[in-house]
Order: sequence, then structure tokens, then C-alpha cells
Amino acid sequence: MRSYGQYCGLARSLEVVGDRWNLLIVRQLLGGSARYRDLFEGLPGVATNLLADRLRDLEASGVIERRLADTGSVVEYALTPWGAELRQPIESLIRWSTPLMVRGPEGDAFRLEWFALAVPALLETRVKTRTSTTVGLAVGGDALLQLRATRSGIEVGPHDGRELDATVRAEPMCVLGLAAGALSLDDARALGMIEVDGDESVVRTVFAA
Repeated sequence: MRSYGQYCGLARSLEVVGDRWNLLIVRQLLGGSARYRDLFEGLPGVATNLLADRLRDLEASGVIERRLADTGSVVEYALTPWGAELRQPIESLIRWSTPLMVRGPEGDAFRLEWFALAVPALLETRVKTRTSTTVGLAVGGDALLQLRATRSGIEVGPHDGRELDATVRAEPMCVLGLAAGALSLDDARALGMIEVDGDESVVRTVFAA
């Protein structure tokens, strides 16, 4: 492990997770344990030997662990309890990234699991709901996610079949802009960027400007 030689919490944290790909590996595992193949597919651009090196380093540092999958002898990677504590700083970085996301994807890769992590991170500090609501998010073609907002927080994941209060149809960039408060629902509609089916008041509550 490289050392900055500084008795500073930030410096020592960066010694563990500051190398290229490390935090993105943690991002992938925040959604649950994953096999090596799943991690490789979820990290477009990473070289397989580099991924193996990074996994070994993160395991040695106590951020991740290897364990057998429930189905048998297949090895999965998972965050340790200490590693899972990186959720908060990662979500803070996602919120900090808002000015960098305004220009759109510009040909960069996009995956729904990244989107599902970003939307709650952007909404958590801005929106507090008093009742439970479920909004469908139709982004990236036919994929349908559900945003579940309750008093305890906001979750985004695959639609589990429950009844939706409303459905938003838009490109990921539009939904991220709404979640960040950088774009209002009225502006998105005026620009032809969004369609809302169902109870629009629920959508306005969730994506409050």
C-alpha cells in the first residue's frame, strides 16, 4: 500500500480507496455481493488484471471480503461492515458531481444500477415525505424502475409489481436533473423532456424544486 506519510484521516483513507477504480468497485458492491464476472461487466473500461489487483488490495485493507454464494461453491465479493460505511461519502460525491453531470453522457457508458444509486443520494437531503408513495421511472428504453419514498428514506430498484401512483418517462439525464433540483418539472415538460402518467402531484412532491 502506498503511503502519503501524513497523520491525517483523509490521507489515510485515500491510501485505501484513492487508487483508480477502487471507489467504483465499492459503488458496485453497495447494491449487494457480486461475482467477479458481474463486477467486470459492471465496470466498463477496467482491465481484468487490474480489477483482480484492486480486489486483492481492498480485501487486504478490510474493505471487502470473499465468501461463498448461497448457491454453492461460487465465490462472491461483498463489502465488510467497515467498507459499507463508504456509502455516505460516495453519496456525498454523487451530490457534489451535479455541475459535472449537466453536460450529459457525451457517449459515456450508462447502467441502471448507477442511476438507482444516484437518484436517492440526490433526493435524500432535499425531499422529506410524510406519506408513502411509489413512482415508476421509465428510463433508458423499456426498463421500468420504481422509486419508493417513505418517512424512512428513498429507494430505487426494479419494479416489484406493486401499484404505482404515477410513472415518469424521461431520459436518465432529465431524471437526475430533477432529483438534483437543477431542473423543475415545469421546465422539463416545456422542453419536451418528460411525460407523466398518473398523479402528477405525487411526482411534484418527490421531485420538489
